[in-house]
Amino acid sequence: MSALDLLVPARAVFQPVVDLDTGAVVAVEPHTGPSAEPTGSIRPDPVAEEVRRTLGAARAAADLGTHLPLQLGVRAETLAQGEAVLNDLHRGLNEAGRRPNEVIICVTGGFPPVLRQAVTGAVQGLRRAGYLVGLGGFGAAHAPLDMLVDAVPYLVKLDPDLARRTTADQRRSALVSTLVELAHRIGTHVLAPGLATEEQVLHLRELGVRLVQGPVLAPPEWQPGMRVTVPVIAREEPSHRTDPQISLGPRVSEFTLPAMTLRLDATADDVLSALNAETGATSVVLVDDRQRPKATVDRTRFLLQLSGAYGHALHAHKPALRLADAPRLVPRTVPAIAALRAAGQEDERVYDDLVVTDEVGRCLGIVRVGDLIRSLSGSTSP
Repeated sequence: MSALDLLVPARAVFQPVVDLDTGAVVAVEPHTGPSAEPTGSIRPDPVAEEVRRTLGAARAAADLGTHLPLQLGVRAETLAQGEAVLNDLHRGLNEAGRRPNEVIICVTGGFPPVLRQAVTGAVQGLRRAGYLVGLGGFGAAHAPLDMLVDAVPYLVKLDPDLARRTTADQRRSALVSTLVELAHRIGTHVLAPGLATEEQVLHLRELGVRLVQGPVLAPPEWQPGMRVTVPVIAREEPSHRTDPQISLGPRVSEFTLPAMTLRLDATADDVLSALNAETGATSVVLVDDRQRPKATVDRTRFLLQLSGAYGHALHAHKPALRLADAPRLVPRTVPAIAALRAAGQEDERVYDDLVVTDEVGRCLGIVRVGDLIRSLSGSTSP
């Protein structure tokens, strides 16, 4: 290793999380390289090193100015260290300009029985703070299925090798199909990472997977704001949607996507910059200091107002709240059919994004009404 390598940090790498229903990038997973190799007999603390890398990744995303939600992987062993680690993560992410509802903490590395209680407590602590939680490595890592109940995860991230091999192995395909069905039953997303071919993407979509990552979607040099390549998806709904569901069908949490949020005092210029940087975003949610949604800015109406005569001069440096609407709030436990009916009661805003909230009213994400229409019309058709 040269002296230059010690002085220059490793280049950050960014991987998009792509929603196959819309082709939009809904989150970004940043990575940074490890610290320089230690000299002598002193070895770095692996927990401190992981916290450093995680916060370094968040800062790398902040340097690009992206408002996309972040997905950050943290090992279960690190979270099991308890309150001190959680405080360090929370403080560092706040310094990087990230509110908890803008971050998905994906717990990786398996959940051995000896760590179960500590990891469960840490995950519950993250959720209380408002973070979205993911569970990584499912299908291959040691991950008891009842962790899905205890953790109440926003998403389940499949083991990459398992996801890739479903196209050539019917038994692995059946396993993933079962995990997808289970995830949908409890109202969470499934993310398939590491996909390398169009065939893999299309097959996993057929199994009901909606969120994907991998080199087939974006080159190694991809950064937020750049395009992604999404294979053409047949519009037939996956088979799991035609199965009868108990009660009123799937909950709205199954359709929840990460929201792009800004502070309540953001200017119209702040919102414009965010929308220009992320062309797939349909709205911006304005939240207060407690992450509670107070207003939503619809992309189409907002851009029309700014593009009119003197629109930018009139609005750019004034609060975006002046051009916002009251948020259409739905709790995460509401059945999707009930959310769709509520959306239809407002003729002028029938296609505005719905804002999903948790048990204490914090923003969990958005639901696009078109997603509900496509899914529920497919599930009720003969």
